[in-house]
Amino acid sequence: MELGAHVSAAGGIDKAIDRAVGIGAETIQVFASSPRAWKFKPIAEDKALSFREKAAAAGIEATFLHGSYLVNIGGKPEHVAKSVASLTNHMGAAAQLGARGVIFHSGSHKGVGFDAVLGQAADALAQVLDNTDDDVQLIIENCAGMGAQIGASFAELGRLIKAVDSPRLKICLDTEHAFAAGYNIADPQGIQSAMSEFDEEIGLDRLVVVHANDAKVEFGSGVDRHENIGEGYIGVEGFETIMAHAAFADVPFLLEVPGMNKKGPDKPNLDRLKDIRERLAVAG
Repeated sequence: MELGAHVSAAGGIDKAIDRAVGIGAETIQVFASSPRAWKFKPIAEDKALSFREKAAAAGIEATFLHGSYLVNIGGKPEHVAKSVASLTNHMGAAAQLGARGVIFHSGSHKGVGFDAVLGQAADALAQVLDNTDDDVQLIIENCAGMGAQIGASFAELGRLIKAVDSPRLKICLDTEHAFAAGYNIADPQGIQSAMSEFDEEIGLDRLVVVHANDAKVEFGSGVDRHENIGEGYIGVEGFETIMAHAAFADVPFLLEVPGMNKKGPDKPNLDRLKDIRERLAVAG
């Protein structure tokens, strides 16, 4: 189980590796372009080469990009078209950087219901996959269930994956989102139930990365609010439960927490995950 974090790419995407090394990250996630804009800024090849070389030197094999927050495959046609273009650009950048894939939020059906947008959502993802490198994964992140979000339930995610029918379409499980959506993964019985449902609806082979976030809000709240590891409603014992489950044994964990100084994922949070990993290893 590799443990890491989302890190800043400010000053050049290769700088993200330097920051990752600084906090002891073994795996990383970065933004390839502004997550709050449609315009995609291409990555210069020298920066991409430096990123790949630094990652190799640091022993960081699992790298991921996070897509734009504007993506919505359940919206109006013009918005879906922009989402396809954005995801396609990010997938190209992932291939350029040697990243495993692009993690993205699927968006909202805007109140019309999941069934009404399933076809267009599947078509949009198929377009992205058909026009990008076969070695790069397109990774849907489960959501907390706020408003009319797509993919808060494993059943919806499973239906979307089945509709696209591509081995390259994978899942990122966000611990806070799952907890907020009503999956009590902090509880030993709850996580067994949740991951059995995940396997039945989606398939555990589709789980390729975890966003490791504590919850600032109570179980089942439907609200997306991250907290530092051990300081929220999931807690240290909850993460011990999660990390001890066999489904996560070989899955990279990425922090997306506020940080002790409110500057994002940091070494203290990463060290808490490493301490849990070490205790679980000693316990056998």
